[in-house]
Amino acid sequence: MTGSKLSILDFRDDSIRTLHVAWFAFFLTFIMWFSHAPLKPFIMEAFDLTNAQWKALLILNVALTIPSRIIVGMMVDKYGPRSVFSFLLMIAACLCWGFASAQTYEQLALFRFLCGFIGAGFVIGIRLVGEWFPAKTVGLAEGVYGGWGNFGSAAAAWSLPAIAAYVYGGEDGWRYAIATIGCVAFVYGIIFYQLARNTPKGSTYFKPKKSGGLEVSNKRDFYLYIAMNIPMYVALAVLSWKLSTPAVGLLTPSYVNVIWALLATLFIYQTYQIYQVNKDHLNTGLPEYDSYKFKQVAILDWAYFVTFGSELAVVSMLPAFFMDIFDLSPIVAGILGGAFAVMNLVARPGGGYLSDKFGRKRSLTILITGLTLGYLILSKIDSAWMVPLAVASVMLCSFFVQAGEGAVFAMVPLVKRRMTGQIAGMVGAYGNVGGVTFLTVYSFVDTSTFFMVIAAAAATCLVLVQFIEEPKGHMHEVLADGTVQLIDAS
Repeated sequence: MTGSKLSILDFRDDSIRTLHVAWFAFFLTFIMWFSHAPLKPFIMEAFDLTNAQWKALLILNVALTIPSRIIVGMMVDKYGPRSVFSFLLMIAACLCWGFASAQTYEQLALFRFLCGFIGAGFVIGIRLVGEWFPAKTVGLAEGVYGGWGNFGSAAAAWSLPAIAAYVYGGEDGWRYAIATIGCVAFVYGIIFYQLARNTPKGSTYFKPKKSGGLEVSNKRDFYLYIAMNIPMYVALAVLSWKLSTPAVGLLTPSYVNVIWALLATLFIYQTYQIYQVNKDHLNTGLPEYDSYKFKQVAILDWAYFVTFGSELAVVSMLPAFFMDIFDLSPIVAGILGGAFAVMNLVARPGGGYLSDKFGRKRSLTILITGLTLGYLILSKIDSAWMVPLAVASVMLCSFFVQAGEGAVFAMVPLVKRRMTGQIAGMVGAYGNVGGVTFLTVYSFVDTSTFFMVIAAAAATCLVLVQFIEEPKGHMHEVLADGTVQLIDAS
């Protein structure tokens, strides 16, 4: 186990090797998840798509990730990250092959929707890295994992158009480019299982006492937990409505009504499952040593809503934005569009490092303030700007966005160890709620208004962050024999 300092290139350290194995798995998931965005002109030409149909694909791409991150978070806590990540990589490869083989817009939309499952990979590594690093370095380690993994969207923007055009060529070049990434992921899924381990040797992998939902400490937190589930269902309901509009036409109004009824049923069922998990202690509350404040999770949810949610939306539209505003080729626009995600290499680890060194609350406050101002700057970009200035503004904004993401997940592993996967799943799902929300807004407004809406949401979140509490002391977990184990949280 790493001590108070993290030497990222010390491959003699088992924890460092685990970190590199984890971030590369996440990196591959992000390439697959965003493989469509830089290939927009090829795909639109192949299927003769309208702009409304393309924007529907962008929204579909982040929709399934909302419930998937919740479910995968539960699986990670129960079965461990080693098996779950290997499984996800191989399933993701199959979904890539399906998307690459689509022959109609309906098939394309279906597989883009299913590809949202790939985005759930992120929460797996959060639990894995949290097991291998102590509180003093977990922020930086999680930042490296998230930042270097998120760089996959930039790698996709930079490489896939060139691979499609120059390596394979022809009208099906984009199909072969996406399928190739799927092949790499499938093979790495097998390699990951061979190399990864859930915990350091001799450490205990704590699991939730019950499955089906998060354990909360008291009745007040139970009601807050239920309330925080509602926006996820609303986001999916709005998405289904959006897909029924005349411009898209993927769903009929009757299908939308069926989906809404299904979502309502699922919400009731989930609420029942959460009650079953918590009913034994709702009236009395958990013992103080085993309790935690759910408001910590709720605030982190909204912080990730504006950080990762805005990144999801922006990386999906930025290549096309540069292409339209500055009349650039797809390859050049893809390279410049990748500028937003390239900052992940340093910004997200930087946000984690700042949290480790200067505190979680203070770091989140500074970084969300910066991204609010950054999006206000982006709202002013137009064709009169010089391209280098526009790119520099994008990179400045993206630094605060991704450092904010790093600061959020520097705190997630310090809330409650045995439920880190589920907490990461819920926080991560809120990132996708943000993505769906902002992409839905984008489908109705111009880009300037789009960026201003994100800035307004970030300013609101900044107020909420002031109510978060700095982790301190120890988390308590109980071994099978009843022994209480202390895990440093500060």
